[in-house]
Amino acid sequence: MLIATNERGHVVKRATKPAIGTMLANLRRGNAHMVVERADGERPGDWYIQVLLRENNTYQLEYRNGVAEQHFQTMTVSQEKVLAALLGWAVSKPGWQDGFMWNNIGEQFSSSDQETPESADGTKQAAKP
Repeated sequence: MLIATNERGHVVKRATKPAIGTMLANLRRGNAHMVVERADGERPGDWYIQVLLRENNTYQLEYRNGVAEQHFQTMTVSQEKVLAALLGWAVSKPGWQDGFMWNNIGEQFSSSDQETPESADGTKQAAKP
C-alpha cells in the first residue's frame, strides 16, 4: 500500500496517481514537503520517496530503498520530472530514476537510527511504521 503525507500532516492511504499529482502541485511555503511510502510489509526497512520544494523553487527529491546506505538525493527545477519520478517509483517502473544525477547520501544516516532522521537540508523524514 502507498501512503502519501504532506508537511501539514494530510495523509492519503492507498495513494493514487491523481492524489500524488495533486499533493505535488500543492507544494508551497508552509506545505513544502511530501513523502510517498511503501507500507506493504513484504520488504524490511524503509521504502519511500520524498520531495521538498526549496525556497529557490527547486525540487529536492530523495528516495530510500530499505536501508540507510541506499538513500539517494537529487535536485531539479522540473515539476514534471518530479511527478514522473514519484509515479514511476510508486509503480516500481524500471528506469524511473533515469534523467537525474543521484547522490548517495546514505552516510548521513545510521541504519540503527530509532529516531526520525533528517535529510541533508535538515527537514525531517516521515516517521515510518
